[in-house]
Amino acid sequence: VAFMTLNLSGDLGFILELRSRKVASMIVVGWATGVATVAFQTVTNNRLLTPSIMGLDALYAFLQSLLVLTMGVAVVGQIGAYPMFALNVALMLGVATLLTEVLFGRRSRSIYVVVLAGLVLGSVLRSLSSLIARVLDPSAFTVLQDNLFASFTAVNPELIWLGAAIVTAASLWLWRRRADLDVLSLGRDAAVSLGVPYQRTVRGVLLVATLLVCVSTALVGPITFLGLIVAAIAYQISSTGRHSIVMPMAGLLGVGVLLGGQTVLEQLLGQATVLSVVIEFVGGIAFIWLVIRKVRT
Repeated sequence: VAFMTLNLSGDLGFILELRSRKVASMIVVGWATGVATVAFQTVTNNRLLTPSIMGLDALYAFLQSLLVLTMGVAVVGQIGAYPMFALNVALMLGVATLLTEVLFGRRSRSIYVVVLAGLVLGSVLRSLSSLIARVLDPSAFTVLQDNLFASFTAVNPELIWLGAAIVTAASLWLWRRRADLDVLSLGRDAAVSLGVPYQRTVRGVLLVATLLVCVSTALVGPITFLGLIVAAIAYQISSTGRHSIVMPMAGLLGVGVLLGGQTVLEQLLGQATVLSVVIEFVGGIAFIWLVIRKVRT
């Protein structure tokens, strides 16, 4: 309500339409990121991991850079909103599925190996993106930079509804498996002994969680640490591991963080910075704190 009503002036119809579009995109992205992170942390049995930390955002930046380099700004701009959205989601989902299959497949791997692999992959992809950016002409580089920062102002309204439909379907799929997720949080051996089809469930949850993050990233751009922040807060204030409580709480917290942060930035700070930059800064500190706390325990 505060975001929609504070400092209304000028053409009210235009302003309310613009703000409602931002609110809709923040609801879709915040909910998808929160729910996906909780599910991903459950099947990987670690609350330090998120799909974004595993290199998904770096993959998005690399794919955008590669598209601009190989096809040119003019061609990329002529692709249409739906084909570009579908292309981004398909490429990220394909590579992310391959990565999760390698890391969480038949062979059990140490969580430290998984974290290291994700960080190394992200570092390599960011380096390749930087290399591509150096060989682009200034106009192409400017367009690329605009695409690499999460923005809620230039979202296509039609893509919001498409993303909302995908996020709703994926969320319902996860909600129907909330009991299996509760059992999976007990560990692999306990889940198998209690009758949960472990491999099939884990693969399905990883695929759906990755799809949620891919959709939100393709919709507005990468926000790496949002999921980590809201999932940690949800577990802390809920004092339970039941996914019927934690998943919707994380989703609502994701929406609240985006709406509250964007309201402060626009109404109090005059859009002095971009919300994703603030979230990255706070999330990076939170990630370091969580790592230190886990090492001490």
